Amino acid sequence: MPELTEGHWLTQAVETEPKRIVYSAEAIHSRVHEIAREITSYYPPDEDLLVLGLLKGSFIFLSDLVRAINRPLHVDFIVASSYGAGTTTSGNVKLLYDPMAPIAGRHVLLVEDIVDSGNTINRLAEALGNRDPASLELCALLHKHLATDLTLEPRWVGFDAPPEFLVGYGLDHAEDFRHLPFVASL
Repeated sequence: MPELTEGHWLTQAVETEPKRIVYSAEAIHSRVHEIAREITSYYPPDEDLLVLGLLKGSFIFLSDLVRAINRPLHVDFIVASSYGAGTTTSGNVKLLYDPMAPIAGRHVLLVEDIVDSGNTINRLAEALGNRDPASLELCALLHKHLATDLTLEPRWVGFDAPPEFLVGYGLDHAEDFRHLPFVASL
């Protein structure tokens, strides 16, 4: 793994600094394009696809992913939170914003930054599944494989993640580090 060096990426004073780069910008770019090709071939081009980005963490991944998917689609967002300013989940998932787009009868692809405890995914899978989508699939940039009771396993995963707190490429710690073009460990 490349060493994390001081540089222009850290533009503000923060209490914690990333220790090492886990996934480089180049590795992420390549894997996002691979996943986009798989998604393009998975869904029939003449059927309605709604891509739901789970904010805030997925916004960079979602942006790169939807631009690389070669088929018609719509994009909307959902906001849920279980971390706050900590590095461990509170276990209490709060839905803060519901998608405006109708779900019924559409293929829905939920895009998540990281699957960790599984609490958020389980809550959203139930809520979205109750709205009668034609299908519901999950795409995650990172998967820690810690959750033992996921009700919706990711169909597409960018990388299997180490059991560390990760930041960058949209992932944050108390809103810091989202801007990093790579994924790093705190």
